[in-house]
Amino acid sequence: MVRLPFTSSTRGVPEAAQVPRHIAIIMDGNGRWARKRLMPRVAGHAKGVDSLREVIRTCLDRGVEYLTVFAFSSENWRRPKDEVSFLMQLFVKSLKAEIERIHRNNIRLRVVGDLAPFDKALVDLIRDGEALTAGNTKMNLTICANYGGRWDIMQAIDKMIAACGPREGGYAEDDLAPHLALSFSPEPDLFIRTGGETRISNFMLWQLAYSELYFTDKLWPEFGEAELDAAIASYQGRERRFGRTSEQVVGGGADSSGSGHA
Repeated sequence: MVRLPFTSSTRGVPEAAQVPRHIAIIMDGNGRWARKRLMPRVAGHAKGVDSLREVIRTCLDRGVEYLTVFAFSSENWRRPKDEVSFLMQLFVKSLKAEIERIHRNNIRLRVVGDLAPFDKALVDLIRDGEALTAGNTKMNLTICANYGGRWDIMQAIDKMIAACGPREGGYAEDDLAPHLALSFSPEPDLFIRTGGETRISNFMLWQLAYSELYFTDKLWPEFGEAELDAAIASYQGRERRFGRTSEQVVGGGADSSGSGHA
């Protein structure tokens, strides 16, 4: 059994840091931002890259260790072909333009998801960026591309069975967790979705079990330093109990045997 360096929120009580150690974001609202300005939807996606750059900088300044963003879901292939094509081109253009900046800022880049349908040139660019930044230590930036939470769990199950073989007594969470696509990161402390929608849309289904959820009407191209600080302030006002009572939290009780939510 592989031991992960992070505490599972359902197996123990993770540290509740004042600044979120890991922030996960669904960057929603690019198309609507563009339509409001009588621009093509793709213009919103291009503008959204500027917001991501500002959020990365702000996370660095605030001491966030892990930032994970949902760039392209496994369901986004259902969008119009010209929009999907533009998103692929934008991915290539952004990686080429930003990878040196990411490296200079001591950020490690990872791209997770099913990359099989992507052009070889894009996959090569991704792998080159990951290799270039592999030794960086200040922050971990993960881009989820052609990713889905159910895909993640299913591919982890396949890998677990291949690694563990048939097991009469069944499998445990600790058997599956090392095979998840984001096993290298702690579970998100704070999940943010922009654009006014209040759902997680098949994003990190396993990992969001005890994350604090924050929804905002701000469209992604309008989201920047001030909006991220507001999300972090909301997080800092939450009581993170992980199944315990308020009295246990205040008193420092670490008994995680209960599973209640009262």
